[in-house]
Amino acid sequence: MADLNERDTKLVQYLNEAYGKEKELETALEVHIAMTTKAPYKKRLKEHLRETKAHAKQLERRIKKLGGGGHAIQSVVAKATAVAKGPMHMIRGSGEQEKMLKNAKTEYFSEHEEIATYLAIETFAKKVNDKETAKLARDIRREEERMAKFLEGQIKSLSNAVAIEDVPGPQRRAPSKKAKKAAPRKRKAATTGSRKPAKSKRR
Repeated sequence: MADLNERDTKLVQYLNEAYGKEKELETALEVHIAMTTKAPYKKRLKEHLRETKAHAKQLERRIKKLGGGGHAIQSVVAKATAVAKGPMHMIRGSGEQEKMLKNAKTEYFSEHEEIATYLAIETFAKKVNDKETAKLARDIRREEERMAKFLEGQIKSLSNAVAIEDVPGPQRRAPSKKAKKAAPRKRKAATTGSRKPAKSKRR
């Protein structure tokens, strides 16, 4: 790696961290795609996998242009970590909907971690007058934000599906108006019946 000044050293550090995260997410997304049976959700995960691979390539090019290196080692470590997590993801939850819900929550967390990462890179790059890196970070961040918004909808949808799959109908429905009205009367009757007659005062 070429000798870098302080500015480029810090830029390469941040871009390298983002690159490692993208490579880790590639593997995690592949595992989640294999587990997903909901067609629109599966389609969007595949689209985001393509976006994630593109992000990694863009970051790699920018790192090289700045004179950085060593990112391959970090990507191998990140990928190994993601592979180790894969089997854990496969046994999540007791039902199909719950497994997808847990994956969606993990993905949602990861997207917000990436959003924070790229926001930091963009802000730092602007401050040190690196317009190219700032634009790259901003463009990637916007794609991560769109994915996070999609996942928010999936979390709501899948939470509803888990309720339907795992909780019997009568337990999901609100008590009827008749039942609500009958309950206070019963309590009142029980209270009235339990009262002891007042003792007469001795003269």
